[in-house]
Amino acid sequence: MFRSVVITGASRGLGAALAQRFAAPGVTLHLIGRDAEALAATAAACTAAGATTRTARIDVRDAGSMAAQLAAWDAATPIDLAIANAGIAAGTRPGGAREGLAAIRAQLDTNMMGALHLVEPLLPGMLARGRGGIALVTSLSAFRGLPDSAGYCASKAALWSYGEALRAETAPKGLRVTLVAPGFFDSAMGERWVGARPLSVSAEAAAIKVERAIRRGAARMAFPWPLALALRLSPLAPSRLVDALVRRMDFQVREYTEKGAPPPSPPAGT
Repeated sequence: MFRSVVITGASRGLGAALAQRFAAPGVTLHLIGRDAEALAATAAACTAAGATTRTARIDVRDAGSMAAQLAAWDAATPIDLAIANAGIAAGTRPGGAREGLAAIRAQLDTNMMGALHLVEPLLPGMLARGRGGIALVTSLSAFRGLPDSAGYCASKAALWSYGEALRAETAPKGLRVTLVAPGFFDSAMGERWVGARPLSVSAEAAAIKVERAIRRGAARMAFPWPLALALRLSPLAPSRLVDALVRRMDFQVREYTEKGAPPPSPPAGT
């Protein structure tokens, strides 16, 4: 059983649902998010389930603040599970405008570097203790770039590749790294999606799948399996055929807004 867990993107959606899945007496949950009000609601639900909860309103792109907070938490209650869940998505805007360089950079900084800002500061302690779990929430889009979300796909593909390397490096040293590639599920991010959402599930249903994979120490977990299988096999098919198929999956993404949090922009000094 994991006794000390840190989760990014814990304000709502999958992060909040995962926090409540891991909440139990004897468990300390460290919750990071950008929406103070929503983060407090998640913490309250976890406390009601018997967990000890600690929260921090931090943008995961702020490496210095992340490292300082994680060091304090790890010193007080050595962390044995880190879940890198925070993420944002841009994409083609309603009306057809491309996402642009600034939006692509924000997604790479949050989805890829934000995950590293969680994992890398905790690795020395986990390796010294010879135990620990790391879960990286990527996406099925890590397996195949989609025309309307180049930045998001690139950020998740980079995170998947990093996770594969990290698992191979640290497994002999006692760490367990689980790569999670969800398809569509209910979230604030999903609400901004304008287009088809095949085989979508609730955030709670997604959290159950992710929790089970983490607890059993799975190396990889992707769902729903029909979409996962199709995207995993797509590199074996002729590129012209796959390109034509994904062009038919057109969609748009509404402008990013989050109650209680500023819009995505790099923290000062980066």
